[in-house]
Amino acid sequence: MKACDLDDIPVNPSRQESLAHLQARLGRRRFLAGGLGAGAVGFLGGMLPVARALAAAGDEPAAPMLGFKPVPMSAADTVVVPEGYAHAVINRWGDPLRVGAPAFKGDAGEGAAAQEQQIGYNHDGMHFFPIDGKDGVSGSSTEGLLVTNHEYVTPHYFFPAGVQPGGQAWTLDWVRKAQYAQGVSVTHIRLDAQGRWRLVEDSPYNRNIHADTPIDLIGPAAGHALLRTRADPGGRRARGTFGNCGNGWTPWNTYLTCEENFTDYFGIGGRDAKATDYPDAAYREHMQRYKGGDKTSDPDYAWDLHDERFDWTREPNEYNRHGWIVEIDPFDPQAAPRKLTALGRFKHENAALSLAPDGHVVVYMGDDQQSEYLYKFVSEQAFRPGDSSHNRQLLERGVLYVARFDVGADGRGVGRWIPLTLDTATSGGGRLGALFNEDMGELLIRTRQAADAVGATPMDRPEWVAVHPDRREAYVTLTNNSARGSGKPRWPGGPAHPGADAANPRDKNIYGQIVRWRETGEKASNREFTWDIFLLAGNPGVYGQGDPRRGSRHITPDNTFNSPDGLGFDPQGRLWIQTDGKYSNSGDYAGQGNNQMLVADPASGELRRFLTGPRGCEVTGITWTPDQRFVFINIQHPGEGPTLAEAQARPLSASRWPDGDQATRPRPATVVIWKRDGGVVGS
Repeated sequence: MKACDLDDIPVNPSRQESLAHLQARLGRRRFLAGGLGAGAVGFLGGMLPVARALAAAGDEPAAPMLGFKPVPMSAADTVVVPEGYAHAVINRWGDPLRVGAPAFKGDAGEGAAAQEQQIGYNHDGMHFFPIDGKDGVSGSSTEGLLVTNHEYVTPHYFFPAGVQPGGQAWTLDWVRKAQYAQGVSVTHIRLDAQGRWRLVEDSPYNRNIHADTPIDLIGPAAGHALLRTRADPGGRRARGTFGNCGNGWTPWNTYLTCEENFTDYFGIGGRDAKATDYPDAAYREHMQRYKGGDKTSDPDYAWDLHDERFDWTREPNEYNRHGWIVEIDPFDPQAAPRKLTALGRFKHENAALSLAPDGHVVVYMGDDQQSEYLYKFVSEQAFRPGDSSHNRQLLERGVLYVARFDVGADGRGVGRWIPLTLDTATSGGGRLGALFNEDMGELLIRTRQAADAVGATPMDRPEWVAVHPDRREAYVTLTNNSARGSGKPRWPGGPAHPGADAANPRDKNIYGQIVRWRETGEKASNREFTWDIFLLAGNPGVYGQGDPRRGSRHITPDNTFNSPDGLGFDPQGRLWIQTDGKYSNSGDYAGQGNNQMLVADPASGELRRFLTGPRGCEVTGITWTPDQRFVFINIQHPGEGPTLAEAQARPLSASRWPDGDQATRPRPATVVIWKRDGGVVGS
């Protein structure tokens, strides 16, 4: 997520037969040792209990779930890891992406041509694909493709002093520079003889997929009239992906990147907002539901001033071509990425892919804005092991659902997945089809309006979802929602933000919580689930300790945190929690320090802080090598906080990370962490 959106404008286990298949392919001991890798947990969850049972019989000794000494809160301008661990920085913003790429200039004075050949800015979700893998997780632990999202740019540090979006020196080249720094980077990395991860600079896999890259529109909305533009009258070939936040991966070896705050980039070309109106009432309603009442672009970007497709008064449908999940084949640089319209259009945070007992693919997704919704997608057809051509079409057709959270007669959490189909009844007694011209493409383009109409539960900014490796349960970070209970409209002309409810138990929620739910039934299309609150984040000195109904009993002054964001399970079932919240270390946030990464044992509720980041950063993105001896995380927007003028006048006043005394400005980067004894990270 983008840091300034902290208070943003409102507007499964698999079939048993796969176990034998995988054990035969990987070898029994390698399978038991975690050779499937961390990413496998959502897809291959049901297999691990069998593996553990075999291990308990004598192949593998039992080990404590959390085997590291927790690190204390920190306000230092550095990355801190536990005793017995080490870390290194790789893939900094501006590092060369391939042979011949220009080196980073300390004054950030490179233009667009240089940036297109360099590592992008503000790293977020990512995944490690073994170089010899076929399923996205198994294979080499010493060489692979690290695919990384780049969400947005921080103009304070991204441009040289004196260059300001929309300012006098602003040009199309500076717009292109910002566009080329967003999207996704594919980097071929290898562990060298000295134990250091290095970029393979001459690899054909290294590339940027950015805001100007051609991308195919796939699924029910492809070709729709609302997606057609002058440049693409067929509505099937979009340009670019940006605002790329969290991610996912598929067992057919592709990467999913999620377009989140796409609304920030669209404006009216510098015109007077009071004198510029929407094309018609329907367009106004649609724009306001996603963007709020602001007609202009975010002043940090101002792309609409020099790139006409971001001026919605000139190209009104370009806006609808963004806000999707994009599928990328990292091993085929010639294959066009694909925007998957069947998964809905909203501010996607991440995509947690799982496989239901009936073999259908399930994708869980959050819409990261105040009082928005939680979704799941179920594929129309079932997964076929080894049939890549079939499996690559699974995300093109299916049913999208939105969640409603309730409380049963016994006081326990119960919920329901509501299908967003043309025949679904609305809360007012009609049909969704009647609201969307009996057109599924239009419904998916206006996903938020469909979810509104069926009475989904507004949540406290649903961010990352992670699926437990052993049980049919999933977890979602609800990062915060200061507008809950405020009485303010969720969007112009819309209803007010609701007050506290069972799943979102605090008005003006500045801390956030983690909710988990458990699917019932054997089919992916099952609509019922049960739920509870796993952790209620925040300062225990304000909200207190020991309320087991709210999951806060394990939050103490030693492990307190706010604004949970990134989330992931490793194959042993450890839940890794990353934060992107306030780091003022005073008032309601006293004792919490810089943003951090914690690890929880879902069975016992034990929670320990594993890492703290440098000043002003977000800790985000997580992926492992298949042997779990290396974990990769990202440090986004180090040093963020000062105003543009303050930061450009004194660019190192907030942070010198990661270059230290050699720094000219802070730089987002990836951090690789390992255990000095060569063991499994976290154990």
